[in-house]
Amino acid sequence: MNVFKREQVDSILAGLMRDIPVFQVITGPRQVGKTTAAKQIMERFPHESIYSSADSSLPVEVEWIETQWRLAEQKANGSGEPVLLILDEIQKVRNWSEVVKKLWDQRTADIRLLILGSSALLIQQGLTESLAGRFFLNRFTHWNYPECAAAFGWSLNDWLYYGGYPGGNVFKSDNFQWKQYISNALVETVISKDVLQLNPITKPALMHNLFGLAATFPSQIFSYNKMLGQLQEAGNTTTLAHYLRVLGQAYLVSGLELFSLGQIRKRGSSPKLILWNNALINGLSLKDFGQTLSDPVWWGRVVENAVGAYLLNALADRPVSMTYWRKGTAEVDFVLHSGNDVVALEIKSGRQGKISGLQAFKTEYKKSRAMIVGGNGIPLEEFLSTPPEKLLFG
Repeated sequence: MNVFKREQVDSILAGLMRDIPVFQVITGPRQVGKTTAAKQIMERFPHESIYSSADSSLPVEVEWIETQWRLAEQKANGSGEPVLLILDEIQKVRNWSEVVKKLWDQRTADIRLLILGSSALLIQQGLTESLAGRFFLNRFTHWNYPECAAAFGWSLNDWLYYGGYPGGNVFKSDNFQWKQYISNALVETVISKDVLQLNPITKPALMHNLFGLAATFPSQIFSYNKMLGQLQEAGNTTTLAHYLRVLGQAYLVSGLELFSLGQIRKRGSSPKLILWNNALINGLSLKDFGQTLSDPVWWGRVVENAVGAYLLNALADRPVSMTYWRKGTAEVDFVLHSGNDVVALEIKSGRQGKISGLQAFKTEYKKSRAMIVGGNGIPLEEFLSTPPEKLLFG
């Protein structure tokens, strides 16, 4: 069986083939193909390689890293050729970055190192605190529409409903099993392992319920006080804002802030809830595929969230601020700001009762540009198939 190869595989392999003073890092959500990509790289690497993972039910200590490193050293010194060492789920090892720094700086053999991790927070902390200047970061995002179409033959509506988890494709014909897979194998695993075990969360029930609220109200603007009312949990707005940032670092849901050019953005402004993958919405919804498509209001939210998720994933490594704008009854779905460029986006999905804010935004920010996605604007399929920087800033 041919396994789909994501485009980053070739560039990472090319980096590992060269004798350069940095190692390669892959980070991103669970179940988006990081380990598969690492094994594809290992198959194509022309010399010996070692793969090992810290994804264990038991705690893994730093001796695991040192042991794998020594094995790679022996192979490299014995053959006189470079050896590829792949360490998966490395963020689960306490103080991993200090050990990697010591081994990397003191290396006596030609070891080409590739490390993988699912927790953006812990990977970033380790890289920035101890390993500055020693790595090249490769971010694997949720699968976009062209990837799912190429790998599985999905239609646009398939992707809008099933989202970008490739593992869910085998359950696509059974809606109940698919929802179970998303809820149990993905959402619960990420929250339990990547969020609650690896972050100081004092109110885990509140964290779970906050995610559930976001999945119930995708692409909607919610004040933190209104959230507290909906959640009926003991907590405060500061705690909610922190938990929402943590969920964003786990690639689950982000709260977009209100756009304000030339001013200090007011922290704590009512966030717009965008889930990073539409499967996180529809996997928890009581509606099936047909019911979702036939409900114009809900489908409008699903489409708008899909555009927001596409932008979050595609622009994650770009110097682009992504926000929304609202003044009175006028609202702009998304505002992208990079340097002197400001682009306002309105998503047309057939949802009724939505007041366009593009003209009001253009009146207030005269140098901005406006783009309509869907309806009489750029077709949704074309927008989701084109790198956003080419459309928006090209």
